Amino acid sequence: MRKRIFRLTIFCLFVCTRLAFAQVVVIAHKAVPEDTLSQARLLDFYSGEIKAWGNRVPAVIFDLKPVNAIREAFYQLLGKTPSRMKSIWLKKMLMGEGDPPAALESEEEAVKKVAATKGALGFVSKAKVTPEVKIIFVIEKKDK
Repeated sequence: MRKRIFRLTIFCLFVCTRLAFAQVVVIAHKAVPEDTLSQARLLDFYSGEIKAWGNRVPAVIFDLKPVNAIREAFYQLLGKTPSRMKSIWLKKMLMGEGDPPAALESEEEAVKKVAATKGALGFVSKAKVTPEVKIIFVIEKKDK
């Protein structure tokens, strides 16, 4: 009986841990005029095609440093590889159309920067979200 309870506990912890890490969310500054974004609009913001929100406040885009599972899930949603996004931003820089998003060290830093920067947009795991930002898109991780 004890073995069975132990196995069930381990199984539940495993499933709960996987679910906790499965959700990546896109967060925005509280003053951003939109409450949701489509996948296409997210790509437009992150590729620099859209530079401002509907209220004309400049969009400030934050990224995470490479080699990050949260970042990988986000770029999968966009349908672009990190190297493809890098080439898009290099092209924009060379044409004088903007700079790439600031790459932040941690999710905690991303939440703080988004909360403190009017017009900001970023992505983190759902567990890192604080009341100072709003969630505008939830990415469900698909198991392969």
